[in-house]
Amino acid sequence: MCHQTVSLVARHVEANGIPTVIIGSAKDIVEHCGVPRFLFVDFPLGNPCGKPWDLNMQRRILLQGLSLFESATAPMTTAMSEEQWGDDGWKQRYMEITDDNRAALAQKGAELRQRRAARERRE
Repeated sequence: MCHQTVSLVARHVEANGIPTVIIGSAKDIVEHCGVPRFLFVDFPLGNPCGKPWDLNMQRRILLQGLSLFESATAPMTTAMSEEQWGDDGWKQRYMEITDDNRAALAQKGAELRQRRAARERRE
């Protein structure tokens, strides 16, 4: 889900008396939106609550987020998750284009554009 949308909704919900905590990976976007409580998880986008199928990691991250309700003493509090994704080099490979994957990525892009165009024709 879009970090900006969730952040703006959280601000609205919070302004109407319901406390919120955002758990996310796009620190710059969430902080720019000025959410009251934010747990930054330095993981690949789409994985803010941990690795798929790693229930223990997911539980720990959720508990870290919930603890912000007690520990956040100032508006716009950002905490950093203690969890680590691992040493598989995901940051170095994130959105990397090389000679080895350039053709496959170009093909995926062309397929996405074709599907989008077909969907727009139907609408």
